Amino acid sequence: LTRIRAAVGQVIAGKQEAVELLLSAVLAGGHVLVEDVPGVGKTTLAKAIARVFQVEFSRVQFTPDLLPADILGSPVLDPRSGSFSFHQGPVFTHVLLADEINRASPRTQSALLEAMSEAQVSVDGTTYRLEPPFFVFATQNPHEFAGTYPLPEAQLDRFLVRVTLGYPSESAELDMLYARQNQDPLDRLDAIATREDLLTMQAAVREVEVRPAVGRYLLSLVT
Repeated sequence: LTRIRAAVGQVIAGKQEAVELLLSAVLAGGHVLVEDVPGVGKTTLAKAIARVFQVEFSRVQFTPDLLPADILGSPVLDPRSGSFSFHQGPVFTHVLLADEINRASPRTQSALLEAMSEAQVSVDGTTYRLEPPFFVFATQNPHEFAGTYPLPEAQLDRFLVRVTLGYPSESAELDMLYARQNQDPLDRLDAIATREDLLTMQAAVREVEVRPAVGRYLLSLVT
């Protein structure tokens, strides 16, 4: 895990706390919402996580005209057989980057609810399971930006972690500037673990004992 943190830190400089929170969410099997202005490394962070764990990565750019079928997939007619077959959408992956999720309509945002909650997709009465691990890394622009829709409470409830990156420090920004002089740091990022390693880590997290006193304390913080 130390090597993984160090590898991601090579791509996103000066954001150790955000990287820690994001990795914690990944190991806990939760989804992440990153809120901030454009250009602070939200997309790069999601790509780095997918690369260090050697898992499949898909990106969907959310726009006002995006439809649920563009995310989930849809039945397509096969002219040779005259029958319909389901063509999977980008949600059938391990890491789904929902980029600028609040630019899409609430109808399209709701297409992710079942996938995020139950790791499955239902289309035309048929349910399709998503291969584990499955994570949604969503990015969101501030609400005051033109063309954005507030995320409904049901959508926000699906995210385990909600973080803000913020602008890097002057020294970190200078380091990132020179790190990209000849090559994108993502291209130099090596895989540290495998999908099987990640599943093993998640199983180990579920075995961590949480005493009732700790559970009551956590409950008191949120209530």
